[in-house]
Amino acid sequence: MTNLKCSDYGFECDFVASGEPKKAAKQFGQHYESVHGIEYSFEAIEQIILRKS
Repeated sequence: MTNLKCSDYGFECDFVASGEPKKAAKQFGQHYESVHGIEYSFEAIEQIILRKS
């Protein structure tokens, strides 16, 4: 299970994407784009998950 928190990446935001890595990556990407205006590719988010492991 993967947990990606906005607060871990410099935002004062309580959002947490959790679940299987692909699901969490999709949630995280959608949140970042819609709320913070930053677009990350799925591959970039996968790299974040790999570095966290």
